[in-house]
Amino acid sequence: MKLNLTFLLVFSLIIGNHVFAQTIQPKYQKEVQELAKKPAIQKAFDYIIEIDAVTIQDMITLTEIPTPTFHEKEKGIVYADMLRKAGADSVWTDEVGNVIALRKGTKSDKTIVVDAHLDTVFPFGTDVKVKQRGDTLFAPGITDANRALAVVVALVKTMSSQNIRTESDIWFTGSVGEEGLGDLKGMKHLFREGGQPIASFIAIDGGGLEDIVNGGIGSLRYRVTFKGPGGHSYGAFGIGNPHNALAQAVASFVPKADEFTKEGLKTTYSISVLGGGTSVNSIPFESWMLVDMRSESQDKLKGINQIFLESMQEGLAKENKIIRRGEALTVDIEKVGDRPSGIASPESTLIQQTMAIADYLTGGKKPELSSSSTNSNVAFSKGIPAVTIGRGGIGYGAHSLGEYFINKDGHLAIQQALLLVLMQGGWK
Repeated sequence: MKLNLTFLLVFSLIIGNHVFAQTIQPKYQKEVQELAKKPAIQKAFDYIIEIDAVTIQDMITLTEIPTPTFHEKEKGIVYADMLRKAGADSVWTDEVGNVIALRKGTKSDKTIVVDAHLDTVFPFGTDVKVKQRGDTLFAPGITDANRALAVVVALVKTMSSQNIRTESDIWFTGSVGEEGLGDLKGMKHLFREGGQPIASFIAIDGGGLEDIVNGGIGSLRYRVTFKGPGGHSYGAFGIGNPHNALAQAVASFVPKADEFTKEGLKTTYSISVLGGGTSVNSIPFESWMLVDMRSESQDKLKGINQIFLESMQEGLAKENKIIRRGEALTVDIEKVGDRPSGIASPESTLIQQTMAIADYLTGGKKPELSSSSTNSNVAFSKGIPAVTIGRGGIGYGAHSLGEYFINKDGHLAIQQALLLVLMQGGWK
């Protein structure tokens, strides 16, 4: 593949509603080309293609293990065994359930992490049996994120079989609690104070090679419960009604949140789940809701959070003001999710390397930088070099029962991950 090294590849970086021109620096394009053309790397590329059928079978095996968030143990055991057989120097499971496989570096001067998450969004009872129709594999969770787990296993196999060692230690992880109310549990533990220092972080969790995540969309999630004595709808009339308080709180919040989110980086809010009450002729003793708020900006997230908390108290006060008898209502505001936001500069070494690799392997297809909510959020928020790259192939319907995967050039994602690990970990 020939590229003009003096050419600056310009593309659009979309953040919220803003578009910025970005470039791939020629020195990174040159480094990628030189690395990829080395005989040892070409041999490794061939090996990745050679084991492709086994990689697909690994993906199927992992997909067919039900893994709702907080229930990753069974899959973690199978995944750990795959990593051992792939040639990792050592494999262990940490205190929260993250599976970690070490490939020691020749210097062990720093630690690079390559991650895929173990959990899926589907509850127990979901049919996760993989079904094939032609070249398409159907199953909930097959792309998010069981394909990514299989990519990591293939990467370890390749480095082991080809005797490729970086200067730095590489941790290959299968993390817990990425989805939903898992709230990045595995990552928060991995990046905890006093934990192993991590020099850079590479998550595999997305689409094609050109889809590069360099920003983390932060989120705050609450379960809000308004509480009262409850009673008969006629006989106890006049006592506080938790449903009324919740409705007043939402009515207070939405207009202010709407105005607040009209300007600046994209910020969102959703009253997502509602519950409470026992029968049509009863005043409920509680009314609850789950609320999700997100932003690419930590400041905007703090701003809408303040509006939300104030609105909850306003709703409570409005209902308590009209109570005719009985005790005042109360509200319990429980934070059930707190994902930090952050961004890696498009000019940073890791992002430049990722873009240059994608450009090379796709034959000049323009990479796109974006923000998303992935395991990289924690590293982004701490200023640690991080990126989320795609799992390759063609996937559709993530988080749906109709999720599917087509293995079209899927090997390129493993090749991309290999090049990025070598560039970050130091290999000559």
